[in-house]
Amino acid sequence: MHNNFFKKYYFIDKFEKSNIDKQETKTTIIYRNYKKNYEISEIIFIKKYCKKKNLKFIISNNVKLAVNLNLDGAYLPSFNKNFDHLSYHFKKDFCLIGSAHNLQEIRIKEKQKVDIIFLSPLFKTKQYKDGLGIIKFNNLSKLTKKKVVALGGIRKKNKNLLKITNTYGFSGISYFQSYLKNDK
Repeated sequence: MHNNFFKKYYFIDKFEKSNIDKQETKTTIIYRNYKKNYEISEIIFIKKYCKKKNLKFIISNNVKLAVNLNLDGAYLPSFNKNFDHLSYHFKKDFCLIGSAHNLQEIRIKEKQKVDIIFLSPLFKTKQYKDGLGIIKFNNLSKLTKKKVVALGGIRKKNKNLLKITNTYGFSGISYFQSYLKNDK
Protein backbone atom coordinates (compact mmCIF):
# COMPACT_ATOMS: atom_id res chain seq x y z
CA MET A 1 0.00 0.00 0.00
CA HIS A 2 1.40 3.41 -0.92
CA ASN A 3 2.32 5.72 1.98
CA ASN A 4 -0.23 8.40 1.09
CA PHE A 5 -3.08 5.93 1.35
CA PHE A 6 -2.45 4.81 4.91
CA LYS A 7 -5.21 5.68 7.33
CA LYS A 8 -3.93 8.13 9.95
CA TYR A 9 -4.87 8.21 13.63
CA TYR A 10 -3.66 11.08 15.81
CA PHE A 11 -3.77 10.86 19.62
CA ILE A 12 -4.36 14.09 21.52
CA ASP A 13 -4.53 14.77 25.26
CA LYS A 14 -5.98 18.25 24.87
CA PHE A 15 -7.54 20.35 22.15
CA GLU A 16 -5.07 22.59 20.32
CA LYS A 17 -6.71 24.35 17.40
CA SER A 18 -3.46 25.13 15.58
CA ASN A 19 -2.43 21.47 15.65
CA ILE A 20 -5.82 20.12 14.57
CA ASP A 21 -5.97 22.66 11.72
CA LYS A 22 -2.73 21.30 10.24
CA GLN A 23 -3.88 17.67 10.06
CA GLU A 24 -4.73 16.12 6.73
CA THR A 25 -8.39 15.62 5.88
CA LYS A 26 -9.77 12.26 6.97
CA THR A 27 -7.27 11.88 9.78
CA THR A 28 -8.96 10.35 12.82
CA ILE A 29 -8.47 12.27 16.06
CA ILE A 30 -8.38 10.09 19.19
CA TYR A 31 -8.93 12.08 22.35
CA ARG A 32 -7.54 10.40 25.43
CA ASN A 33 -7.86 12.17 28.71
CA TYR A 34 -6.61 9.85 31.44
CA LYS A 35 -5.81 12.63 33.93
CA LYS A 36 -9.37 13.80 34.57
CA ASN A 37 -12.94 12.93 33.76
CA TYR A 38 -14.22 13.87 30.35
CA GLU A 39 -16.05 17.19 30.21
CA ILE A 40 -19.14 16.66 28.03
CA SER A 41 -19.08 20.24 26.72
CA GLU A 42 -15.42 19.85 25.73
CA ILE A 43 -16.12 16.58 23.89
CA ILE A 44 -19.05 18.14 22.01
CA PHE A 45 -16.90 21.14 21.07
CA ILE A 46 -14.08 18.94 19.73
CA LYS A 47 -16.60 16.74 17.89
CA LYS A 48 -18.10 19.76 16.10
CA TYR A 49 -14.69 21.22 15.32
CA CYS A 50 -13.45 17.92 13.86
CA LYS A 51 -16.62 17.53 11.78
CA LYS A 52 -16.10 21.04 10.35
CA LYS A 53 -12.52 20.03 9.41
CA ASN A 54 -13.68 16.68 7.93
CA LEU A 55 -11.82 14.72 10.62
CA LYS A 56 -13.19 11.68 12.41
CA PHE A 57 -13.34 12.00 16.19
CA ILE A 58 -13.29 9.23 18.77
CA ILE A 59 -12.59 9.10 22.48
CA SER A 60 -10.53 6.70 24.47
CA ASN A 61 -11.72 4.26 27.08
CA ASN A 62 -15.38 5.31 27.30
CA VAL A 63 -17.53 3.47 24.78
CA LYS A 64 -20.78 4.41 26.51
CA LEU A 65 -20.00 8.13 26.26
CA ALA A 66 -18.92 7.76 22.62
CA VAL A 67 -22.25 6.08 21.80
CA ASN A 68 -24.32 8.59 23.79
CA LEU A 69 -22.62 11.57 22.10
CA ASN A 70 -22.89 9.98 18.65
CA LEU A 71 -19.14 10.08 18.07
CA ASP A 72 -17.39 8.28 15.22
CA GLY A 73 -16.07 5.59 17.55
CA ALA A 74 -14.17 4.61 20.67
CA TYR A 75 -10.67 3.42 21.44
CA LEU A 76 -9.99 0.61 23.93
CA PRO A 77 -6.41 0.79 25.25
CA SER A 78 -4.53 -2.45 25.85
CA PHE A 79 -5.21 -2.22 29.60
CA ASN A 80 -8.98 -2.18 28.99
CA LYS A 81 -10.13 -5.79 29.11
CA ASN A 82 -13.81 -4.96 29.73
CA PHE A 83 -16.65 -6.51 27.69
CA ASP A 84 -19.59 -4.33 28.86
CA HIS A 85 -19.72 -2.49 25.53
CA LEU A 86 -20.81 -5.68 23.76
CA SER A 87 -24.37 -5.01 24.97
CA TYR A 88 -24.46 -1.52 23.37
CA HIS A 89 -26.15 -0.72 20.09
CA PHE A 90 -23.74 0.97 17.67
CA LYS A 91 -24.62 3.08 14.66
CA LYS A 92 -23.61 1.53 11.35
CA ASP A 93 -20.35 3.43 10.87
CA PHE A 94 -19.22 3.42 14.54
CA CYS A 95 -15.58 2.30 14.71
CA LEU A 96 -14.26 0.39 17.70
CA ILE A 97 -10.47 0.39 17.93
CA GLY A 98 -8.26 -1.45 20.41
CA SER A 99 -4.55 -1.62 21.06
CA ALA A 100 -2.37 -4.63 21.75
CA HIS A 101 1.29 -5.38 22.36
CA ASN A 102 1.32 -9.15 21.96
CA LEU A 103 -0.73 -12.14 20.79
CA GLN A 104 -2.62 -12.50 24.09
CA GLU A 105 -3.80 -8.88 23.90
CA ILE A 106 -4.71 -9.30 20.21
CA ARG A 107 -7.01 -12.18 21.21
CA ILE A 108 -8.65 -10.04 23.90
CA LYS A 109 -9.29 -7.25 21.38
CA GLU A 110 -10.82 -9.78 18.98
CA LYS A 111 -13.16 -10.96 21.76
CA GLN A 112 -14.03 -7.32 22.43
CA LYS A 113 -15.07 -7.21 18.76
CA VAL A 114 -12.90 -4.26 17.78
CA ASP A 115 -12.81 -3.32 14.09
CA ILE A 116 -9.16 -2.31 14.08
CA ILE A 117 -6.20 -3.31 16.25
CA PHE A 118 -3.37 -0.88 16.93
CA LEU A 119 -0.26 -3.01 17.34
CA SER A 120 2.50 -1.30 19.26
CA PRO A 121 5.14 -0.22 19.44
CA LEU A 122 6.42 -0.70 15.92
CA PHE A 123 9.59 1.26 16.64
CA LYS A 124 11.23 2.13 19.94
CA THR A 125 9.74 5.01 21.90
CA LYS A 126 10.50 6.79 25.17
CA GLN A 127 8.09 4.43 26.92
CA TYR A 128 9.20 1.25 25.12
CA LYS A 129 12.95 0.90 24.66
CA ASP A 130 12.46 -2.04 22.27
CA GLY A 131 9.91 -1.80 19.51
CA LEU A 132 8.40 -4.87 17.89
CA GLY A 133 10.33 -4.20 14.72
CA ILE A 134 9.05 -4.88 11.23
CA ILE A 135 9.43 -8.68 11.24
CA LYS A 136 7.67 -9.25 14.57
CA PHE A 137 5.02 -6.66 13.67
CA ASN A 138 4.30 -8.42 10.37
CA ASN A 139 4.23 -11.85 12.01
CA LEU A 140 1.78 -10.70 14.72
CA SER A 141 -0.41 -8.88 12.20
CA LYS A 142 -0.81 -12.13 10.23
CA LEU A 143 -2.32 -13.81 13.31
CA THR A 144 -5.56 -11.81 13.12
CA LYS A 145 -8.16 -11.14 10.45
CA LYS A 146 -8.72 -7.63 11.84
CA LYS A 147 -7.20 -4.56 10.22
CA VAL A 148 -3.92 -3.74 11.95
CA VAL A 149 -2.51 -0.24 12.43
CA ALA A 150 1.09 0.54 13.40
CA LEU A 151 1.47 2.55 16.59
CA GLY A 152 4.58 3.89 18.22
CA GLY A 153 7.82 5.54 17.22
CA ILE A 154 6.73 6.59 13.73
CA ARG A 155 8.61 9.63 12.55
CA LYS A 156 9.56 11.32 9.29
CA LYS A 157 12.81 9.36 9.12
CA ASN A 158 11.16 5.93 9.37
CA LYS A 159 7.71 6.51 7.84
CA ASN A 160 8.81 4.99 4.53
CA LEU A 161 9.40 1.67 6.33
CA LEU A 162 5.62 1.37 6.70
CA LYS A 163 5.58 0.28 3.05
CA ILE A 164 7.05 -3.08 4.05
CA THR A 165 4.64 -3.74 6.90
CA ASN A 166 1.22 -5.37 6.89
CA THR A 167 -0.40 -2.18 8.15
CA TYR A 168 -3.70 -0.57 7.29
CA GLY A 169 -2.51 2.73 8.70
CA PHE A 170 -0.42 4.37 11.38
CA SER A 171 -1.03 6.24 14.57
CA GLY A 172 0.80 8.23 17.16
CA ILE A 173 1.48 11.63 18.61
CA SER A 174 4.95 12.86 17.62
CA TYR A 175 4.52 12.35 13.88
CA PHE A 176 1.35 14.43 13.80
CA GLN A 177 2.72 17.16 16.05
CA SER A 178 5.58 17.56 13.61
CA TYR A 179 3.09 19.32 11.31
CA LEU A 180 3.41 22.29 13.66
CA LYS A 181 7.07 22.48 12.77
CA ASN A 182 6.42 21.80 9.08
CA ASP A 183 8.60 18.71 9.49
CA LYS A 184 6.55 16.12 7.64
